[in-house]
Amino acid sequence: MFNFTKPFYPLLLSAVKNDPETAHRQMLKTLSQLQESRSSAWGNLAIKQLQKSFCLYDSRLKQNLWGLNFSNPVGLAAGFDKDGVAAGIWSSLGFGFAELGAVTFHAQPGNPRPRLFRLPLDRAALNRMGANNLGAAVMADTLKQTWARQPRDIPIGINLCKSKITPLEAAAEDYVNSFQLLKDWADYFVVNISSPNTPGLRSLQGGEQLEPILEALQQANQNTKPLLVKISPDLDWKAIAAIVDLAKTYHLSGIIATNTTTRRDGLKTEILETTGSPIQAEAGGISGAPLRERSTEVIRFIWQQTKGQLPIIGVGGIFTPEDAWTKIAAGASLLQIYTGWIYEGPWIVRNILAGLLEELELNGLSRLSEAVGLEHR
Repeated sequence: MFNFTKPFYPLLLSAVKNDPETAHRQMLKTLSQLQESRSSAWGNLAIKQLQKSFCLYDSRLKQNLWGLNFSNPVGLAAGFDKDGVAAGIWSSLGFGFAELGAVTFHAQPGNPRPRLFRLPLDRAALNRMGANNLGAAVMADTLKQTWARQPRDIPIGINLCKSKITPLEAAAEDYVNSFQLLKDWADYFVVNISSPNTPGLRSLQGGEQLEPILEALQQANQNTKPLLVKISPDLDWKAIAAIVDLAKTYHLSGIIATNTTTRRDGLKTEILETTGSPIQAEAGGISGAPLRERSTEVIRFIWQQTKGQLPIIGVGGIFTPEDAWTKIAAGASLLQIYTGWIYEGPWIVRNILAGLLEELELNGLSRLSEAVGLEHR
């Protein structure tokens, strides 16, 4: 029988040898085409082959959060599928949920290329994409058509970001406009105030700037959708504690920890091959292994501040089952991957899930929810 996972091989090779953004676009195009062909005999067979290769189902991995059923804790992080063009295929690659975006109310081209770089020595990526996307209205139409063809079978989140052309003082309206267009087409929403690639965005993490955004969104939301906030790993503990307090005040459903970092300390990469310039001089956020420890520290801190009462989605530097287990034990109920998926390939999800099941057995636990915050007990 033809192996339908073979199309991934040249795509992954392309990701290694060619411009990362070009490889990214090729991968999304392939996944989108496969998604649209699933009603055909060939497409249906291809989807089943993907599921056989990349999915792992076990009742011990299931959780229910915010009234949503997660078949496993490993999700796709925002940034890969910015416009939702492959929203219906992620479950067939083993993910328990997927987060689309970041999307803005106004379509925007993002920053000039090149804007996505590999740091192989560090098992990391540097991106300054600038939230390039087609806008909330286009995503809404794309998702409407996708869900008409196939009901979604995993929770889908949408990461909302401020449009670059929108002044900071009008940020609340900008977020609400996107939410209103998209609220019927996803299961949860994330307020992204922590991308380093939209000028001034991280300043919205301050209490005075964040409060009106959360208030406006919750008024528009009327408790119909879980609303989370995604924070930077570069905040100090006082600033993170302030955001935790706001999350409680405005009844947020959880916190995503964390976005990319602007810090460059500890990197093995000194010169960026693509540009020939020092890594210290290159703008953008670092993801991958260099973020692993800091994101776990932030997860641990949030758990301690909330006594485990506010669900956390942990993201940053997850490559192995050990990385995943450490974040869960520190307090993350769910996980997200992106850079690890690129470096390790689509088999990473199944490998992580198999490793988590082994950890449950080693620790004498019957289900994953019992492991959340384990190190604090």
